[in-house]
Amino acid sequence: MKNNLDLLSINTIKMLGIDAINKANSGHPGIVLGAAPMTHLLYTKHLNLYPRKFDWINRDRFVLSAGHGSAMLYAINHLSGFKLSVDDLKNFRKYPGITPGHPEHSLKEGIETTSGPLGQGLANAVGMAIAEAHLAARFNKENYNLIDHYTFVVAGDGDLQEGVALESISLAGHLGLNKLIVLFDSNDIQLDGETNLAVSEDVKTKFTSQGWQYIKVDDGNDLSLLNRAINRAKRELNKPTLIEVKTIIGEDTNLAGTNKVHGAPIGFDEANKLREKLNYNYKEFEVSDDVYKFYRTKVYNRGRRNYNKWNKLFESYKKDYPNEASLLETFISGDLDLDFDELEVVKGSKNATRNTLGKVLDLASKKNLNFIGGSADLSSSTKVKGLDGNFTRENRLGRNINYGVREHAMGAITNGINLHGGLKAFSGGFFVFSDYMKPPMRLAGLMGLPSVFIFSHDSVLIGEDGPTHQPVEQLVALRTTPNLLVFRPADFNEVKGSLKYAFNSKDMPSAIITTRQNVLELDNSSEHKVASGAYVVKREKDKLDGIILACGSEVELAINSANLLAEKGYDIRVVSMPSQELFFMQTKKYQQEILPNNTKILAVEMGSTYSWYKLTKHVYGVDTFGISSPYQDVLEHFKFNPLSVANKMIEVLEK
Repeated sequence: MKNNLDLLSINTIKMLGIDAINKANSGHPGIVLGAAPMTHLLYTKHLNLYPRKFDWINRDRFVLSAGHGSAMLYAINHLSGFKLSVDDLKNFRKYPGITPGHPEHSLKEGIETTSGPLGQGLANAVGMAIAEAHLAARFNKENYNLIDHYTFVVAGDGDLQEGVALESISLAGHLGLNKLIVLFDSNDIQLDGETNLAVSEDVKTKFTSQGWQYIKVDDGNDLSLLNRAINRAKRELNKPTLIEVKTIIGEDTNLAGTNKVHGAPIGFDEANKLREKLNYNYKEFEVSDDVYKFYRTKVYNRGRRNYNKWNKLFESYKKDYPNEASLLETFISGDLDLDFDELEVVKGSKNATRNTLGKVLDLASKKNLNFIGGSADLSSSTKVKGLDGNFTRENRLGRNINYGVREHAMGAITNGINLHGGLKAFSGGFFVFSDYMKPPMRLAGLMGLPSVFIFSHDSVLIGEDGPTHQPVEQLVALRTTPNLLVFRPADFNEVKGSLKYAFNSKDMPSAIITTRQNVLELDNSSEHKVASGAYVVKREKDKLDGIILACGSEVELAINSANLLAEKGYDIRVVSMPSQELFFMQTKKYQQEILPNNTKILAVEMGSTYSWYKLTKHVYGVDTFGISSPYQDVLEHFKFNPLSVANKMIEVLEK
């Protein structure tokens, strides 16, 4: 049952959403009308947040995984007191503006994550719940529950059908993330029709079999039933909870219960009829003062009281536990110790960059207790592993997350941990399977979220596993992703520089790509010059005849080829380019110092040639799938040897 203010508030959310969609002539009204009651209840009864301190570490997190319902979220965040005005609602789905078609991460506007690609938000929420559990275990003391909050999700049928959601649901149940509560807007309709056209699963069995508590609310309009369900979910101490809430898509419109109301505006005539049916006596974008006051009391002021109470608790905590308080403040600020000088390089030795990265990552994790991460059942191969044991339901202080073979979820959960704040999350996998992680990596770039994705086995030289496991086109895919840094270090020094830059980044995610095979520790490589994206690793002696441009394991090959060319009378510069993105961020003057105009350049990489053509028209690469054979045979098959590269350089020079 609803009281009058609850009913008026819910109808306000509905109509603000409908008005915004109609004005934009674009959007998804169905979920706005069906899910408004549950979202209203969450905000006014359960969500612990304070819009003025939008990044408060102990706020509850709310994730609208069904991001197509953005008009509902913008309406409710406007009522709650976030920096989102009626004019912003009127500007829905228009640029420039802060109310895009799907929610984009902005805490000051109350958006915890960029959602909309279905399943991603739910997987992010699993990461947020992991972060809460880990931080609580590290910092909470008797009578001091500093970290004590929930992660709430509103998800739809489409979310739960996505593979990334299934991977994440499985891991969340395994880990017993009891402070994760998902409200499933179960309306039996999706874009192409009834859900029974695509699925016939038993939702209860699906979730309980994976370690979740399942609760069903038969009427999504019954706030008392919803409230009891959420309170029951909060009492569960060992499992995450799914609350299946039966709703009617597009409720109270002539299209209610059909797919026609999913993704198209209902129009102004239908909106006026809806106003009459709801007995909602307000104009377009008009809000009752009573609703503003209700939300001010139930959301904003309640959040302010809880925030002030927490602040007092933290002040007492500082006195009783000064070291822990200082550490928590460091975690929140994101300050890091990334001094790797104690790790010495033996010039002339050979090491796989996956091994050297493992050493650097371990040192960074020892110095920074906020580092947490793991690999997709590959830590023994990738060397990407967290410290202090495994993160489990029994050991929340463990900093190694056993993701299992769940690459897609791993990427999205890594994002979720970083979105939560207080921790620096990383992940590890084989490079060819970055294909499974492209969506969360793309979203990290879109959010300016500095997640660190580490991949080993970087080229066809992984050998015997064959073309199914040999990356070719993956570097191109990542290098063309906006706002994503890609590092392919040549040796230990460049590994240190790559990892340091990646973890120091504040607004760009990074992918670090390492070798399986051993590479030479170069005489003139530089940790510090990685930040410039490219630098001269072997300088010409007199007159510059040409440049061999390379990265990763091919830098050693380029140097050996340049030495052969010197014997033939060619004076060749070798440039190491561990990060194309960083190089293009440098001044034109620096770029021309490294790669002078009117100089013949040959780029060399054991992968697709396409990402090098913006630097030179001469590229020596691999544009076919690989072969299954020992890596030396693969080298010979693709003619990646000093003589072949030298001959190609001569061909370029003599054109």
